[in-house]
Amino acid sequence: MSGARTPVGSTEKGAAKQTVTISFAGFNRAWAAWIGDRLERRGFRVVYLRWDSPAEIPLEDLLRDLKLSEGRILILVSEWYFQLGPRTHDEWNAALRTVVAPDPSRFAAVSVTTAPVPTATAVLAPVDLTNMGADEAERRLLDRLDLPADPLPESVNGTRRGPRFPAAMPEVWGGVPRRNTRFTGRESLLNDAYHLLQSAEPGAGVVTMHGMSGVGKTQLAAEYVYRFGSEYDVVWWVNAENRVSYRRLLAELAPKLGLETGQEYGERLRAVRDSLRRGVPFARWLLVLDGADEPDQIWDLVPTGPGHVLITSRNPEWSEHNSRLLDVPVYERFESVAFIRRRAPRLTEAEADQLAEALEDLPLLLDQTAGWLNDSDLSVDEYIGLLEGGIDQDVVKVSADFPLAFQTAWSILLNKLRDTVPESVDLLRLCTFFAPGFIPVRLLKEMPHDALPEQIAGLLNDPLLWNKAINQLRQYSVVRLESHDTTSDDTAAAGESLYLHRMVHQIVRKDMPDEDREEFIDVVRRALAAADPRRPTDPKLWSAYAEIVPHLEYADVLNSTDSTVQTLVFNCLRYMFFSGEYQAGIRLGERALDTWRSLLGETHPRIWELTYHYANLLRAAGEYGRTEAIERVAVDHLREERGPQDLEHLRAAGGLAADLRGLGRYSEAFELSQWILAAYRELLGEQDSRTLNAQNNLGATLVLLGRYEEALELDRQTMEARRLLLRARHPWTLYSEFAYATDLRLLGRYPAAESIQAKNVQELLNVMGPNNPYTLKAQHNLALCHYRSGDREKAGPLLARVLERAERVFGETDPNTLIFVTSQSCFARENGDIDQARELSEAVVARYEMMLGDGHPFVAGVHANHALILRGVGEREHAHALIEQALTDMTVAVGENHPWTLGCAINAAALRSLVGDPESSAELSRTTVARATEVLGRTHPMTLSARIAHAADLRALRDRRQAEKVEQEALSDLAATLGSQHVHTVSARARNRPYWDFEPQTV
Repeated sequence: MSGARTPVGSTEKGAAKQTVTISFAGFNRAWAAWIGDRLERRGFRVVYLRWDSPAEIPLEDLLRDLKLSEGRILILVSEWYFQLGPRTHDEWNAALRTVVAPDPSRFAAVSVTTAPVPTATAVLAPVDLTNMGADEAERRLLDRLDLPADPLPESVNGTRRGPRFPAAMPEVWGGVPRRNTRFTGRESLLNDAYHLLQSAEPGAGVVTMHGMSGVGKTQLAAEYVYRFGSEYDVVWWVNAENRVSYRRLLAELAPKLGLETGQEYGERLRAVRDSLRRGVPFARWLLVLDGADEPDQIWDLVPTGPGHVLITSRNPEWSEHNSRLLDVPVYERFESVAFIRRRAPRLTEAEADQLAEALEDLPLLLDQTAGWLNDSDLSVDEYIGLLEGGIDQDVVKVSADFPLAFQTAWSILLNKLRDTVPESVDLLRLCTFFAPGFIPVRLLKEMPHDALPEQIAGLLNDPLLWNKAINQLRQYSVVRLESHDTTSDDTAAAGESLYLHRMVHQIVRKDMPDEDREEFIDVVRRALAAADPRRPTDPKLWSAYAEIVPHLEYADVLNSTDSTVQTLVFNCLRYMFFSGEYQAGIRLGERALDTWRSLLGETHPRIWELTYHYANLLRAAGEYGRTEAIERVAVDHLREERGPQDLEHLRAAGGLAADLRGLGRYSEAFELSQWILAAYRELLGEQDSRTLNAQNNLGATLVLLGRYEEALELDRQTMEARRLLLRARHPWTLYSEFAYATDLRLLGRYPAAESIQAKNVQELLNVMGPNNPYTLKAQHNLALCHYRSGDREKAGPLLARVLERAERVFGETDPNTLIFVTSQSCFARENGDIDQARELSEAVVARYEMMLGDGHPFVAGVHANHALILRGVGEREHAHALIEQALTDMTVAVGENHPWTLGCAINAAALRSLVGDPESSAELSRTTVARATEVLGRTHPMTLSARIAHAADLRALRDRRQAEKVEQEALSDLAATLGSQHVHTVSARARNRPYWDFEPQTV
């Protein structure tokens, strides 16, 4: 063998680069890329020549043309190389003996397969590169080319990264379908997709493979992954048929990337998007979104960054969302013929061409038809005769997007299945009441089998019959078996699934007798209900709910009167609420309400339970106006039907009170919350947890009303009662501690507030974890305790960490996040980053205006904050106009004596003075001092700020004696209350005019 070798040649400095031409089948492109990279690093010039073998050109001529290539010709030996055409082993043996054997020195070869190859391949003397590591494979490659196996030279910058060794998986790999070993053609499409992605600017590497159903988009994307996957460190495949599945599957990438997150999908999803955007820890990533037919549902969640996104879709509207469209047509005729002949070897080239013509070159139909036609005695002419009229065209009705040939061919195939294994048709029909795509058929096997229809019970109870049915469907490519591993920590989602194409799904579902339809849909509903973990608040079980949710619509669960199925709907809504899937939950809730009102009646008890869950989702998304209308109807009906003391009525009334708090109607919320608490106390007593929840809600209302002393006392009672009734580390007890510490801070008792809050944060970290909403709100309050105490070194980093984490956990428009953004903006303004402060402030103003509308106290409050930023950048007139409007709006919203109004007045007085109106400023600061003293007390920090401000106004009016008196009294009280070295005291002593920051509160 060694005697037939010829060294490639020297590549020493100064010598012309030697050339190696690599001849490879497209299927083995990853091997060609790796081998070429190894040679290029050693100074060789590499020419890549993808082997093609058109059937009409003699194989000897193709090999002679190959010999015209420059340099040594390295052939990558695989079954794919020899199958193209298709060609037989006899053809290859003859061609190799005729063309290669007389001049073997022009050729070298490596083998990347363990499959049988033509015997005459021995003339190429291929060395085996399979079943070994990269180092040994490289050593063998170099030895075959008679090259020294010296270490690779260092790259110029030391950072070059070439293609990965093909036998080594990317560091992160998940969800990718098995490689289709019958994949044929599509070479230009694969190359176009590659070049579009590689040439895209960072952040714009998005390509959508667009085409009709059945054209092979998913198979094309999978082949792209296997051919080019060696160039990526992360390859992640996501079923993107709906937003819920997409969010769940993309979120499950977080632990694979080594990201430290909690169990919530919303948090994981945001962490993943941020990691991909930054390219940390991996910049070479490929994300495949399969079946993304509704871009409006997910386009906003498509990651950007240095990596690439490949989308398959029937919807061309992806071009409007920063994606290049790559049209995927039906096969070209030569591809159809090659595919059919590989799928059905008994057919001649002419018969394959005839069949391709009849089936309009549609890949899915060719796959399914050729497979069983090869096993059938039916001739191609007889089959085409059936297509031309032997089957009633009305048997199958599908979308006009599908060719007529597909409809008829499917009728033929279904008849074939009925004749061979009729149970396979039953299983297929059951599958159509799950969502198309991945179907968890294991749920059918795991459900209770009592009282099932006889034909289905026989299928589910007989493992041999079950396997026979699945194998028959697989044999004809009707389904694909996916016994995949779960990507989450939970094993509930692991196990057996079938993949059913949506076009097949639609046809089989429509081609079903009504009596079977009713039986089958009932079975699937019961299977889904049996799979309900029944604990939607447990994050460990969320993957199970995420798997169930996409199938609810196709099983038409909303039209079921089965109580267990209706309970499943409730639990799915609760799962969506706790996991942050608010929009999907809202859509399900809307459909459920519409359906159940017709099915059960407007006033059925289930309607009110559904309303409760639906309103929770709307309220979580900040839809306070909508929830108020919904909850009011429920409250009125339940009070009329069951009486005011009914527990369901009280629960609904509690929701209504929360809506009123969200809408800024605090007085109404207070009256209602007071009444609810009294009713609970009368019905359940002082120590029932529901009574304490109502008491907690009343405390929250008092805070929003600015009645901090009353809130402090009530929250203290709730906290102590919960410690007795529940336990010290119960989440509700810990939340009461947070509320109590917040009250102390709002009253200016900063050391006490900080002490309690610091301990509370540690408990929450231990009990709830660092990413829980309770924990983040407590950390935010601790940061404000530090800030108000003058410890900016502690406050700043903690505020930033809380905001960064909240944007991942809650999202940028969540009410909690907006609270944290407001605080961060105020801190940035006062600590030298006015640009960040303005950017954050403009964002939070816009979001509150959109969410809450004009007239809401939160909108007035953030306008007041923004006026201070405008003042800081020199826009005095704009700032003055804005603060005056904020003062007016806040007065209307909460009254002239509310602390928020008094704070706006402090800032408005400062702006009046700044624009040259000292008389008006002095009058406003004077009345503010009087009102603050009455509402908050003489030594409350806000009152002290008003007094210092009034002293400044008196000085501006040249009333120095009165100014001195007011100032000295205020300074004395500041020193006594906060300390002589407190930042506020020091600032007042330096005669820096005080300001007030608006701080939104949890509703």
